[in-house]
Amino acid sequence: MKLRVVLAEDDPDIQLVARMSLKRAGFDVTVASNGLEALQRVAEAAPDVVLLDWMMPELDGLAACARLKGDEATRGIPVIFLTAKSQESEIAQGLSLGALGYITKPFDALTLGASVREMLKV
Repeated sequence: MKLRVVLAEDDPDIQLVARMSLKRAGFDVTVASNGLEALQRVAEAAPDVVLLDWMMPELDGLAACARLKGDEATRGIPVIFLTAKSQESEIAQGLSLGALGYITKPFDALTLGASVREMLKV
């Protein structure tokens, strides 16, 4: 079964590597370049998981996560941060909003898909 993922990442190079890595791992990937676009893509794509960068224009990943978790229609969609923000307090902040987990940058492109599947337990 192909899992649908919305990948929200504003850096084109990281976006490309993550998208290729996730596709290679069997994911159907929809890309967003900022937090507002991510919310729109989630509404359109009904993904199985959302990968959010923390620092993005328009709406940062924390605010996007809070909106997803605050909306009954999207509350149940798992959110995983894919970010360079890796201090304990930052991780705790994201998890307190309802994020399932964290993958820190730089990530291993060869294992990104497996890491996401492991967090989703699929």
